[in-house]
Amino acid sequence: MKNRILIVDDSFYMRTMLKNMLSDAGYDVVGEAANGQQAVEMAIDTKPDLITLDVILPDNTGLDVLKSIRQEQPDVKVVMCSAVGQEVIVNEALESGATAYIVKPFSEEKVLEIVGGALQGPESDPV
Repeated sequence: MKNRILIVDDSFYMRTMLKNMLSDAGYDVVGEAANGQQAVEMAIDTKPDLITLDVILPDNTGLDVLKSIRQEQPDVKVVMCSAVGQEVIVNEALESGATAYIVKPFSEEKVLEIVGGALQGPESDPV
């Protein structure tokens, strides 16, 4: 079964780029949200395996959205997307339950490596 991914970014360009990368790699992109409220609602409706979540959203911070999603779906993997220089927020996100993060601008290889790693998780690493 294909992994289901929800993309959350206020930039249409970023959402489209991520959707194309992930779809081309065989993932099932189940939705795109442009703000925090949409993100939380879509996460509940679509029950994705993984969410790419922008750190800065127009109505909310990615951190607040992360915390809301964690309350509803504690097991969903969340990969934070941040611009260079947002390390403090990224560290706080990781402490709040984010699985990993990607720094913009990013390459397709890096996105697929981080998303793939996040979906596999440490429990399925070969011993």
